[in-house]
Amino acid sequence: MPASLQRHPDPAWRARVAMLAIGAALLWPALVLSEFKPWILFDLQSLKAAGEFLVGFLTPAHSPEFLSMVLRETWQTVAIATAGLTLALIGAIPATLIVTERLSVSRLGTGRMHWAARALRQVVRWVLVLLRSVPELVWAILFVRVVGLGPTAGVLAIALTYCGMLGKVYAEILESSDAHATETLLANGSSRLAALLYGALPESGAELVSYTVYRWECAIRGSAVIGFVGAGGLGQRMDESTRMMAGGEVCTMLIMFVLLVALADWVSKLLRRRLG
Repeated sequence: MPASLQRHPDPAWRARVAMLAIGAALLWPALVLSEFKPWILFDLQSLKAAGEFLVGFLTPAHSPEFLSMVLRETWQTVAIATAGLTLALIGAIPATLIVTERLSVSRLGTGRMHWAARALRQVVRWVLVLLRSVPELVWAILFVRVVGLGPTAGVLAIALTYCGMLGKVYAEILESSDAHATETLLANGSSRLAALLYGALPESGAELVSYTVYRWECAIRGSAVIGFVGAGGLGQRMDESTRMMAGGEVCTMLIMFVLLVALADWVSKLLRRRLG
């Protein structure tokens, strides 16, 4: 038999088959526990409702009154995201100063932090863990019960969740940067804030700004999601339109979401280019 026609069996086929079998055995209980039933999509009643919704979805709503409402709610969504992120920064920056080891004054010379500073740093770290562990949607549900329906609940929900995220990532970015300038400033009597502004930021500024703008983009999406629980903004209006099966209105709002994310991406590129 010619060499080109000889069969060359895969020596690892048994291992691949075994891995597929193990994967299927692990996936099946997860599908059962999650009550995953994709065949419901092909139910006649479901198909009829989906068809009616898609017919309206293909024609975006464009009446002047509706577009005016969409623009107003879009502005409110951006305002919720911006105000929430600003409050998150007010909490995240002091937390970053505390949890970042390179900004610790007590470790100068010895290389070891004082036990009180270490304990405070650990407490702040756990607070940041707690804040970012609870999704903004859950915070929004809680604040809607406390302060009522409206943007206030959304702003507070985003502020708490993103404070935990920003504090953690800011500290990691600063820890991975060159510590020579920061330690020199601290050794010569500089304050932590001055060491951050003049020692760490020149090297890590572009990365910090890029991540902050990315979080602003995420906050815009998050403010749309938490609107479904009554926290104001465009998400609350989309929830109303979805309940009424108004596909055209939902399509217009989704287009506005895409434009918002594109705007945030453009702002991020512009800032990174300016920082250089």
